[in-house]
Parts: sequence; structure tokens; C-alpha cells
Amino acid sequence: MAEHEWMKQARALVGKEYGRVYAWDRVNEPMIRQWCELMGVAVPHDAEGQVLAPEAMLQVWCMEGPVANNYPPGSTTDNPYEVLKLMEAQGFASVVAVNSELSFDRAVREGERLYYTTRLDSVGDEKTTALGTGFFVTLIMSYFAEQDGGDEKVGQLLFRVFKFRPANPVKPAASQGDAPSGPPKIKRSAPGISDDTRFFWEGAREGRLLVQRCKGCGTLRHPPGPVCPSCHSFEWDTLQASGRGTVYSFVVMHYPEVPPFDHPNPIALIELEEGTRLIAQLVGVKPSEVQIGQAVQVEFNSFNDGELVLPQFRPLAA
Repeated sequence: MAEHEWMKQARALVGKEYGRVYAWDRVNEPMIRQWCELMGVAVPHDAEGQVLAPEAMLQVWCMEGPVANNYPPGSTTDNPYEVLKLMEAQGFASVVAVNSELSFDRAVREGERLYYTTRLDSVGDEKTTALGTGFFVTLIMSYFAEQDGGDEKVGQLLFRVFKFRPANPVKPAASQGDAPSGPPKIKRSAPGISDDTRFFWEGAREGRLLVQRCKGCGTLRHPPGPVCPSCHSFEWDTLQASGRGTVYSFVVMHYPEVPPFDHPNPIALIELEEGTRLIAQLVGVKPSEVQIGQAVQVEFNSFNDGELVLPQFRPLAA
């Protein structure tokens, strides 16, 4: 299929509305309390004392849970990302410049049942960047609360992504008979390293998991920073952690698929046995088998031809 033909098909989808995706549970105080506890904020109430859900929690209510694409009965089976799949089939499989904007019409109240619908808002003109050529795609998810007198919009999520075909400069052949080189191998992004974090990455290269420790009060902190949040001391050293811990929380990234990561991609918040927590990728486990409280052990793996060493965590046998 010629490019202009498939782009006509893609642009024909602009404006398409995809059906409802319902929340598994009504807005309820236990989930609000747990969310607020993790975020370190108080449970909000209205003037009459009724429990409200924090606005930033809106997207949480309609998520499918730990099992991918497991939505409540009555939810649409249409794929709102079909335009992205269409682009991927034409070689525009890479992703960059993902952003989302969550806006709110009002706070949702305990007992309300929510759902959202999705609309393909736009497919931009072809753009060429240093990374490659592609298109900006914008989707809008509108959230509603069911009401007897007519459903009420409570918020909106704008999701925008740049889908592109990577640039593939051809390297000069050593001789006329050499075969042309393939596409460049995509590397993992290197972390931003500052004076506050350099010790962590240098430790990783040496196979050591180092945690910043306040010299004033002994508090461990991660991510590293210049000042202790407990006693405000600027003096610190490091503690070499054992690397043992448990899965405190986790997410499984299904989409968008970003090279060079394998997908689905399990990412966990690890609680180290020393007491602090850090975020790392899980390896050696199927995403469906990750569990809260699962015992894990750090391992240090090299990427980008040895240029990058990352601490990753592997579940321990029961």
C-alpha cells in the first residue's frame, strides 16, 4: 500500500469516537484513603463532609488493573489506538515526545460510577526531525459520572505521541562489495548524572548498590539529593545496600512500545531491606507473575556495548 493511500485511511479515523470504558468499582473511600496515604495528602471532603476523590486520581478509577485489557462488562472492545497500529505497520514504530494533560471539571464523589470515552482528535502533518520522520497523534479521553438526569463530564485526558520512522543513515562501505549496513541499533537512554547522583552510577559500574545516608541523623534517602529532608543537613555519605528487598508496588508497561525495551515491561518500586525504596526494572519474571511482597535481589547488567550499567532486580525462589 502506497504511503498516500494508508495516510488517507489514517486521517479518515480522525474524529472517530470509541465507546465507553467503565470503572470496575464505584468511587469509594477505601481506595481514596489508600491513594492519599501513598501520596502523603489528606482525604478531601466537601462542605457537607462528604468524601471526595482527589482530582489527580481521576485516571485511576477506569484503569484495567494488573491484568492487561481486562475491563468491566459493558466496556467497548474497540481499540482506540488503531491509528497507531496502522502507522506501526508502515514502519512508524518508534515513539518519542509522549505527553499527557489531565484537566478536571469537578471532583468526583464517593458512590459515583465513572466511565470514559476516547476520540481521535488529530493526526498531524508529516514532520522530519533528527530522529526520523513521523506524525503527531492526539487522542482525548473524556471522563463522565453517571447521573439519573444525564451523565456529567468530570474531566479530560489529552494524550499526544510522536510516531516516527527512525532515520537510517547508510555508513560508507569499506569496499564496493560490502553489503549495505542495517538500521542502527537503538540504545538505552543514559541517565542524567549530576554531582548528587554520580556516586550511585559509579557504584553500579562496580557492582555495588549505594544509598545516600545523612551524616547528621542517619536517614537513608533515594533519589539522592543535596539536603537531608529530615534534619536539613548537607553532610552525607553512602551505605552499600545488600541488594535484597521486596516488591512494594509495580506497573507493567504495555503501550506505547518503546525500543529497545521488551514488552510487556515490568517496572517495580523496590523496598530494600535497609528501609528505603527505589524504582528499577524487573528481570527473569513474567509480568503476570509479579506480586506485591515478592522477594527480589539486585543484579547489575550492562547495556549499550558496556557503556551503561543498570541495577535490575530478579525475583528470588520461594
